[in-house]
Amino acid sequence: MAILSPTVIAAIESFFRSEYESVAVKPYQTSIFSLNQMSGDGSNRKFFRVTDKDGATVVAVLPESLNPKTYAEFQATRDIGYHLKSAGNPVPEILGSDPQTGLVLFEDFGDVHLYDLLCRDRAAGLACYPEIISALINMQVSGCQEFDQGWCHDTSVYDRSVMIGRESEYFYDAFWKAVLSGAEVHGIREEFADLADKIANHQQHFFLHRDFQSKNIMIHNNSIGIIDFQGGRIGPPGYDIASLLIDPYAGLSLSEQQQLLTLYLEKASTFKEIDVDRIQRSYPYLAVQRNLQIIGAYAFLTYQAGKPFFEQFILPSLELLCGRLAEPLFADLSQLKKTVATALSRYKRLNR
Repeated sequence: MAILSPTVIAAIESFFRSEYESVAVKPYQTSIFSLNQMSGDGSNRKFFRVTDKDGATVVAVLPESLNPKTYAEFQATRDIGYHLKSAGNPVPEILGSDPQTGLVLFEDFGDVHLYDLLCRDRAAGLACYPEIISALINMQVSGCQEFDQGWCHDTSVYDRSVMIGRESEYFYDAFWKAVLSGAEVHGIREEFADLADKIANHQQHFFLHRDFQSKNIMIHNNSIGIIDFQGGRIGPPGYDIASLLIDPYAGLSLSEQQQLLTLYLEKASTFKEIDVDRIQRSYPYLAVQRNLQIIGAYAFLTYQAGKPFFEQFILPSLELLCGRLAEPLFADLSQLKKTVATALSRYKRLNR
């Protein structure tokens, strides 16, 4: 891999410091490097591939604007990125950063996400999962060692407030109310709290990526890379494996999900730090939490942020959630079950 020289890195940082506001979406050329904007999917951040005259590349990531919130995210990106890399995880090396602009310069992992590979060659994509699962477990264990919760820009721990406020109520507000104009459901907030309590009873403290899915996993030089880790915090290991397995982009069958969960548990059992029984007991509840978050996020991105790409994944996410809630384990979540079943029916009618 060609490496940009320190001189070029300094020139890129200087360029964004002085010219960022005037950079257009179209390709941009200087005497030292060229610049091409990349897709940011659901992120508000801006992404550029920077290429020097010798063909070496780096990925530049900046906030849409710098304010206290985006500056905190910049710091989390930089600090968590350094930490994960130093612990031997397959995250991109940070080659430069600039607190004046919020710029972070990353090693370039290319353009092929696991999602892209699954779309192009599903068998080849599925064959990557054992390596991905091994990398996930290693990151969960090594990432929590000497992890400074002060690095986190959102919350430092995945706890009840995150489960209820950022996931369950995200589904309820952004999808049930905003998209379906659903009425207030008596008792559902109590069930959100009950679901969070069930997870809290099996809490384990490991590094949590919190968006570990096929668009945040790169396939580069026959190896995997993990990106978009700035929302990392401490939390239960079952959440990230649930994120990977119920990922609507990947569309894994129930059989594939179960096989990969079994593989994850087998691999995790070799780490003395991990209580596999707790993961097994908490996994169904964490999968529901993640599913609620997914639907809320896709609804927001589609109908409020104007990003129609995500709409196609709402219905399969609803179907998966409805099927999981039908399991006897969730018999006491009657209002949530009824609400999700009604939401599925209404959304199908809405999209005829």
